[in-house]
Amino acid sequence: MENEKYTPTMRGREQVVPIQEKFLITVPEAAKYFGIGTKQLRRLAENHLSDFAIFMGNRYLIVRPRFEEYVIEFMASGEKQFR
Repeated sequence: MENEKYTPTMRGREQVVPIQEKFLITVPEAAKYFGIGTKQLRRLAENHLSDFAIFMGNRYLIVRPRFEEYVIEFMASGEKQFR
């Protein structure tokens, strides 16, 4: 493999990519990764479509790098509650 950093693990026949290496993550994955409840993340995704979330099929997907930027900006703003 060219990229030595990428080391997927195997679960059955399926390769599991670590969350920190994924570009799009589901709401439950984002909840685990960021430590935010799934209900709050789903609300954020609904309110911020095209900012850091997309709706594909029947689920919301979080664009992880953009959501990380959103969280950093939120913390810098000094606000107390996500909107």
